[in-house]
Amino acid sequence: MGDQINRSQQQQLDPAADWELAADEAIAARGGAREAVKALLIANAALERELALAAPAVSHGFSRGWHRRRWYSETD
Repeated sequence: MGDQINRSQQQQLDPAADWELAADEAIAARGGAREAVKALLIANAALERELALAAPAVSHGFSRGWHRRRWYSETD
């Protein structure tokens, strides 16, 4: 029993273990790797759209370079 490492200790030693577990769960939930990748691409596209809508509402000074400043006008 002393040689066994519990899950929280393993996560502290290897944070990549969380990603491995999450990948395995996503593949299992979607029924295969292809479906999991498609679901992740859809989720990523939705997040990119949301960020694109939010970025203009945040001042460049506040975001400190997290989004690109537009150097051209929208009418150009």
